[in-house]
Amino acid sequence: MAGSTFVYVTFIRTTPAALWQALTDPEVTPRYWMGVRHEAEWRAGGAWKLILPDGRVGDTGEVVEFDPPRRLVLRWRNEFRPELKAEGDSRCTMELEPAGEAVKLTVTHSIDRAESKFIEAVSGGWPMILSNLKSLLETGSVAVTSR
Repeated sequence: MAGSTFVYVTFIRTTPAALWQALTDPEVTPRYWMGVRHEAEWRAGGAWKLILPDGRVGDTGEVVEFDPPRRLVLRWRNEFRPELKAEGDSRCTMELEPAGEAVKLTVTHSIDRAESKFIEAVSGGWPMILSNLKSLLETGSVAVTSR
């Protein structure tokens, strides 16, 4: 069965520890994710969810792999758009690799469904979120504050 995949690679002038903290700290996430925060049990098998700024649950899932500060894998399902929820679970992998004075961050988001509307949606969101993350870690501020 054919699937759909979105891959985003960026280099952020920071340390793996600082990038890992930004990815997993619920106090930091809303600063670059336009007010979205996560609630998670940061361990393999732990529950994970994204909470939208208005308090609704946006996405839910499970922590599949938790290897600080190198690799984070999440089982991910959209909860607020019925047509996306109907597509089922996706998989989001975040890999951090030291690269000189920077960290290479690769985000791979995939689903076992051809022409996925969910992957189409995240392919519009991830570049904005990760650009904000890069700006926040490198300059202390973000460019995009709402979608």
